[in-house]
Amino acid sequence: MAQRTSPPFRADHVGSLLRPPALLDARAEHAAGRIDDAELRAREDDAIRDVVAMQKEVGLRSVTDGEFRRASWHMDFIYELDGVTKAPGDLKVRFHNAEGDIEFTPAAMRIDGRLGVSETIFGDAFAFLRQTAAQLAPGLTPKLTIPSPSMVHYRGGRASIDASVYPDMEAFWGDLTAAYAEQVRRLGDAGCTYLQFDDTSLAYLNDPEQRKHVAAIGGDAEHQHEAYIKHINEALAARPEGMSVTTHMCRGNFRSSWVAEGGYDFVAEALFDQLEVDGFFMEWDDARSGGFEPLRFVPKGKVVVLGLVTTKRGELESADELKRRIEEASRFVDVDQLCLSPQCGFSSTVEGNALTYEQEVAKLRRVVEVAEDVWGA
Repeated sequence: MAQRTSPPFRADHVGSLLRPPALLDARAEHAAGRIDDAELRAREDDAIRDVVAMQKEVGLRSVTDGEFRRASWHMDFIYELDGVTKAPGDLKVRFHNAEGDIEFTPAAMRIDGRLGVSETIFGDAFAFLRQTAAQLAPGLTPKLTIPSPSMVHYRGGRASIDASVYPDMEAFWGDLTAAYAEQVRRLGDAGCTYLQFDDTSLAYLNDPEQRKHVAAIGGDAEHQHEAYIKHINEALAARPEGMSVTTHMCRGNFRSSWVAEGGYDFVAEALFDQLEVDGFFMEWDDARSGGFEPLRFVPKGKVVVLGLVTTKRGELESADELKRRIEEASRFVDVDQLCLSPQCGFSSTVEGNALTYEQEVAKLRRVVEVAEDVWGA
């Protein structure tokens, strides 16, 4: 693996941030036809300027646009791929939280054409973020998050792919990884030096119930994670020099709820040994995430960003507790290969999690504070 420029991992966040009320109001007005696309865009621009300034002020070294132009962390991207169309949602997903369960029917899709990338997906959004960062947060790295190729396949599997278009799954994967490779190349041309592939599947597959789901829709539950790792590597094989790539793995994040449970033990050895990324954002914010033992497989030269600060509740973690948990993780991998972040996004969908803007900012400050105390950076 080629040596890449070290991105600002040490104190970071996953990507999505809480939408401010004014932006939620603007989206509602747009949906009702009271404002046009241009006005919505202008209000998004204002919100992104504010959130970039906030990220600089709390002391982060990278900035995102909070994913403010998206309704969903992944589907807004996937629908922009050539060959993908929206489909009626017919699969209900059960999310869990301390108060009970939430049944959610996520957006669905159908692959009914050849996969490709006609235009750079989120290209305009990244250009605005890069410009805004240069103006309001000079020296900070603009970071773009997109769903990994696995997310085009995981939920629907073979059934979501038109057999008349792709009678052979190898052809499907060949076109999908080529489309992603082209997207990555274009992002490099646009000046992106920090790209994150978000991939819930690599966390979900640790849960035996999720592996049952994979088997039920015709997948190879015992080896699907290995296939996904192989295809992500194909998508990144020709990535531009100087572009650092991470992956983020969570167990579901919708209105402070989750889907899967269990540690990373099932995927860890293949994940750390084979996936050709520079860093791994992983969640360890509570008991359902398992222990740190899988970190023993992390090779030299790779970084794990410990998601110890929860985004699902507003209560602020103590600095001492976070330092204790970092020390615990360092029993399995060198502490200099560890970093700190929240465990997931604060708002993976437009609805957001059950905490306030002030609580979000306090958590980001705590991440920076602890990282400075532990690593001096």
